[in-house]
Amino acid sequence: MVVENVPIVDIADDGRAVGKSDEWVIFVPHAVPGDVVDVRIFKKRKKYAEGSVIDIKSRSDLRTEPVCPEFSLCGGCKWQDFRYEQQLFYKHKNVSDCLIRIGKLDVPEIPPVLASSPTLYYRNKLEFTFSSKRWLTDDEIQSGEEVANPNALGFHIPGRFDKVLDIRHCSLQPDPSNAIRLAIKEFALSEKMPFFDLRTHEGFLRNLIIRTSSTGEVMVIICFYHENVTAREHLLNFVAERFPEISSLMYIINPKANDSFSDLDAHLYKGQSFITEEMEGLKFKIGAKSFYQTNSKQAYQLYRITRDFAKLTGTETVYDLYTGTGTIANFVAAQAKKVAGIEYVAEAIEDAMENSALNGICNTRFFAGDMKDVLNAEFIEQQGRPDVVILDPPRAGVHPKVIDALLAAAPRRIVYVSCNPASQARDLSLMQEHYAIKAVQPVDMFPHTHHVENIVMMERR
Repeated sequence: MVVENVPIVDIADDGRAVGKSDEWVIFVPHAVPGDVVDVRIFKKRKKYAEGSVIDIKSRSDLRTEPVCPEFSLCGGCKWQDFRYEQQLFYKHKNVSDCLIRIGKLDVPEIPPVLASSPTLYYRNKLEFTFSSKRWLTDDEIQSGEEVANPNALGFHIPGRFDKVLDIRHCSLQPDPSNAIRLAIKEFALSEKMPFFDLRTHEGFLRNLIIRTSSTGEVMVIICFYHENVTAREHLLNFVAERFPEISSLMYIINPKANDSFSDLDAHLYKGQSFITEEMEGLKFKIGAKSFYQTNSKQAYQLYRITRDFAKLTGTETVYDLYTGTGTIANFVAAQAKKVAGIEYVAEAIEDAMENSALNGICNTRFFAGDMKDVLNAEFIEQQGRPDVVILDPPRAGVHPKVIDALLAAAPRRIVYVSCNPASQARDLSLMQEHYAIKAVQPVDMFPHTHHVENIVMMERR
């Protein structure tokens, strides 16, 4: 079914455009407010429908030309056809809607979203997938000819776990990312190394992870489905010789049904087992499985604002909950009396402690375990009642038991960093009887996507 001449009037919180017809509200990707489009409907409900744009009848003034050749298929940068200043407008609207319109929270004026510069080549980490059955273009399908090269090294097609889009050039990560990926693919093809079949779980080459840092270091991790020493070393030797600038070359053997490797050993093949980020003179070691904000430049802005909101004077006990590798904890330690960080992943806690030692920071303590189990009355008695609590939870937000523990601890100030304003608003509503929101600052960590980070500071009433 096709609906013609649908005006695009808004952007939904998931980043899709919102169109209105006489019958439905229609959600479509790859449209911009101000467009008038024809839409093919593929899902119908009583009050809304979902579809795809088949023709743009009138182009919005907010449109811009996407820079990536794979834009229409790749699910990564869905807003590349959308002027950046308008991206920021809709991210701000999302934060405002979540906190005020939906959350009904009493919020001071929300300042503009802190823009990212640059908006291209800003990511320090990308993960690519090898596939023996790449996504075929419409032209290839319609030709009816046998596909000469079915292999791909790129990104999953949205909604299709078994199909991978072969990437020619990605504008998300700086050099030498594209050169490394393309060289590895060509070498693997020339040596007839089997790419992974995501359905049958056959093949040799599985994933490629490239990490870069603002210090100029490069980490390359290749995941193999099974061990083949001769083939593995042949590929790794090629990578090491072709790209001597790689400071950390590692590999992982992953025979599991899924691509996750947090529970697997990362083996060092050449160089050192980490790369280093720097922030205000502090150094942070990043290993193969370490979490670090993927936009290094904006990460500094995020942490700087978080520290400013904490209003530390050097006398405070600070809790850094969901501390990860302790980046925030170590970043604020110089302005605090003591910082206690809690994180579920034990390996991340080891990284956090190592980063404290690397920087000569002696007033941090880190603890591994489930937040709702670790943060209890006994912990607070041992570590001291917090003056300030910093929260940076995953997208799902904070467990209700953790909020109960926070309210019992009664810190003077809470700084809540979130990558999901909707779950953040839900959690803040559970604390608003005891805490007043004093400041808000959205930060754009991911240009050309709908995602936005938001920092909220609350003070005890």
